[in-house]
Amino acid sequence: MDVLEAIKGRRSIRAFKSEDVPSEIVEKLINAAVCAPSAGNIQPWEFIIVRKPNIKRKLVEAALNQEFIEEAPVVIVVCANENRSSHGYGLRGKTLYCIQDTAAATQNILLLAYSLGLGTCWVGAFREEKVREILNIPEGIRPVAIIPVGYPAEKPSPQSRKPINLIVHYETF
Repeated sequence: MDVLEAIKGRRSIRAFKSEDVPSEIVEKLINAAVCAPSAGNIQPWEFIIVRKPNIKRKLVEAALNQEFIEEAPVVIVVCANENRSSHGYGLRGKTLYCIQDTAAATQNILLLAYSLGLGTCWVGAFREEKVREILNIPEGIRPVAIIPVGYPAEKPSPQSRKPINLIVHYETF
């Protein structure tokens, strides 16, 4: 599968089969994530792999009761190491660059997962402090995305996109 096919074909999956995702595949997803670009090559990402049902259940509650998180055999929580980014770039590193960097890593996970026949959903709606507590995340590390990963039990239709001529500006806004 080429990159453009993965970009255009990937969908947010909110229903998963019970089939397990092998550890080797999860490792591939993380390896793809760490290939993402990062400001100054600081690589501020941290990843928490969750398989235990009781922890996934707590993540559902922290994520405003998005039940499909618990259905996925694997959940990857992508975190931004604010401390690492701030050492290189101060406040801008802490508040922006580490978020951009982990977003790029998250996208790599989503695209590779799709190309491997897996479904994912980028969950950003969650109570950050609750996730921090559930996963014992230390200060200076910020949970940015929750990604349920599994074999899809649905095939959503493509979402409409804004026409390019409405969102592209040349030379100035």
